[in-house]
Amino acid sequence: MLALSVRQRVTCQLSASTSSSPLVQTRSYATQPKKGQIVKQASQGFKGKKNTSSGQMEPAKKDKKMMAFQPLPVSQLSHPLFESDRPDTLNLQPFHPEMLTRVVESQALKFPHNDNDPFRIFGLPRNILVEFRLLSKPCSVIRSVTIDAINKLDAASEKDSKESRVVFTGPRGCGKSFLLLQALQYCNARDWLVLYIPRATNLVNSTTAHTYDMRTRTYLQPIFAYQTLQRFLKVNAPRLEQLRTQTEIEIERCPPVPPGTPLVELINIGLKDQGHAPTVLDAVLAEIGKQTIFPVLLAVDDFQALYCKSHYRDQHFSAIKPYHLSMPRLLLEYASGKKSFARGAVFGALSMSNTTFPLPLELREALSLEYDRPYGPYVKRQPELVDYAHGLERLAVPSSLSVPEAASVFEVWMKDRAVPSKPNDELFLAKYSEASGNAGAFVWKGLLSSMSA
Repeated sequence: MLALSVRQRVTCQLSASTSSSPLVQTRSYATQPKKGQIVKQASQGFKGKKNTSSGQMEPAKKDKKMMAFQPLPVSQLSHPLFESDRPDTLNLQPFHPEMLTRVVESQALKFPHNDNDPFRIFGLPRNILVEFRLLSKPCSVIRSVTIDAINKLDAASEKDSKESRVVFTGPRGCGKSFLLLQALQYCNARDWLVLYIPRATNLVNSTTAHTYDMRTRTYLQPIFAYQTLQRFLKVNAPRLEQLRTQTEIEIERCPPVPPGTPLVELINIGLKDQGHAPTVLDAVLAEIGKQTIFPVLLAVDDFQALYCKSHYRDQHFSAIKPYHLSMPRLLLEYASGKKSFARGAVFGALSMSNTTFPLPLELREALSLEYDRPYGPYVKRQPELVDYAHGLERLAVPSSLSVPEAASVFEVWMKDRAVPSKPNDELFLAKYSEASGNAGAFVWKGLLSSMSA
């Protein structure tokens, strides 16, 4: 009885203090809400959600990610307040085929500024695209390996493309993509028919639609074939207008295309119906391979991606081989020599920076490159890829720039005022030594890194 009276006394005191003191919190979650009263829900989850004025739930805003902001290039600061005391401007000679001799080695030349330039229509690799956006004029330095590649193109202009299947090799950042772009610009200025694939990884990374074709037993890629036809026509329109078909061409659900039809009309058939684009692209390349009026250059960057496992899946979710996709298979047939151009060449450039599509063993052995990991005779090789890589010629790009070549690169970025510091020998030698002469590291980790310092 005594314990019960004490408990009752404490309960009375707590109830009295609760009613008299406003600072004591009470739990009222069991009380019923009044009519017309909106009950706010407690935030659920780690970040929770907020209530709007209408009573609806609004998702919480994500925190802003920290981005790598860099100062605006000095070349884009046109206000007189930002003008420096250096009167230098980027005045370069144009990239013209007649100038590309040993005399202009280690000199920078600017690319022409036309609406139908190949790299403006076909696109560019990402690293070159960013550099051209930073520079006021797209340009490149002529190296000794550039003259070697041009000599191969001059010889290939009168030979079958089976004898001129060249792949540019070298470590990351040595300038393979720039060399392929220089070869493309040279052929376009020499009145060649040019087809450029700047990012071959897009052919195998499952970014476009694919459909199975019972006739060819391959997976067609109509969107990419349509885009390739459109760009090929825009770049080579003056030359394609002079060409006509030599054989009858059959296209599904269309009347046969008779011999003597202008090649532009054949391309327009694929542009009118996206479903016909893969068949038309195959027929167009076959027709320009027979003619001997214009040489043909097929240039492919990220060349190793054509030999790697694709990200496409079939109806059983099994990986589709690259040679079972219409676009990679078409390029592989010309790279292997199974199909060829009467006059022309096939050039490719390896990308060592893409770890998603590394250099496969079959292509590494065909180009006689060093192994990056232990291999032996019991490691499985795909015979189809070995066949497609057979006969490829390697053109090694030097791993480092020579001092005159690096000095030209340094002069371009300094005269274009992309680097705020004044040019001097100490800065040049410091950045050149830090990069070990590597072209990509010299620009990105050397010169441009001073912008965010």
